[in-house]
Amino acid sequence: MDRRRFVVVAYEAAELLDIACVTSTLESANWHGALPYYEYRVATPGGHPITTGTALRLDAQLALERVTGPLDTLLVSGGIGHEDAAANPLVVAHVRRLARESRRVASVCTGAYVLAAAGLLDGRRATTHWKEAHVLAGRFPRVTVDPDPIFIRDGNVSTSAGITAALDLTLAFVEEDNGPELARTVARNMVTYLQRPGNQAQMSMFVEPPSPANSLVRRIVQHISTHLRDDLATATLAAEAGVSERHLTRLFLKHLGQTPGRYVRQTRTEAAAHLLATTSLPMAAVATRCGFNSAETLRQAFIDRYGISPSRYRLSQAAG
Repeated sequence: MDRRRFVVVAYEAAELLDIACVTSTLESANWHGALPYYEYRVATPGGHPITTGTALRLDAQLALERVTGPLDTLLVSGGIGHEDAAANPLVVAHVRRLARESRRVASVCTGAYVLAAAGLLDGRRATTHWKEAHVLAGRFPRVTVDPDPIFIRDGNVSTSAGITAALDLTLAFVEEDNGPELARTVARNMVTYLQRPGNQAQMSMFVEPPSPANSLVRRIVQHISTHLRDDLATATLAAEAGVSERHLTRLFLKHLGQTPGRYVRQTRTEAAAHLLATTSLPMAAVATRCGFNSAETLRQAFIDRYGISPSRYRLSQAAG
């Protein structure tokens, strides 16, 4: 094999960053020695130029209906035009056809709607932008939609969260194809994280406060926000930081004004509030995702912080 054929499917009002995050990562991998090299092309219906969601025009290299396999990877971009794309029989039929001839199939953000419309996510776990997850789940009940991870790989089908999660997913592909050293080189070249793990919570970005000045506290705060389901007892956090419980508590009181235990409870409660407002997950599932032992423990923490039960909070958000 002298090349890896990588086709990015775009359409009218697709998100430019969904496309560019993928192609820029692949080009950087080529520059730094990917073997076989990535031959990436953008395919659109009819091969026509599109106006992206940011009003910039983008030329296509291929007409979607003329693309033939075998392909290494078929990836569908997201964007505000995803509803029309998922309802377009030509787009859906050719994505379904090409998926059968591809080693890997993937989507970025709301591109998951197109994969779902093609039946490619039936019986699989999938993710998308957190704001769209409940809609996707309601429209395609045969898909197990998880609004939490940055990306999910289920067999040869991958789905990712919003926009720049495409960087994380594409770096994962580069690492799979070429090894971790090339992936690290590409990440350094692009001045991005090496690779956030796919199971890192999308919501972690909503529950992180401004970074504390102290580097150790900052590191532990980051650890808490991305490991809400894990054991976050003060002793465990102190071991993670390499300091005593007493010293960690002093640092938290100085820089955050509260003990590690109270900070963990606050962060978990804020994460639960985010899920209650943006998903239809059952209360027990929300509690589990955010690290509470039970729905009742979540309820008590929620009332302590917000003065209202989680169920009433969810109703108030839906009414708003």
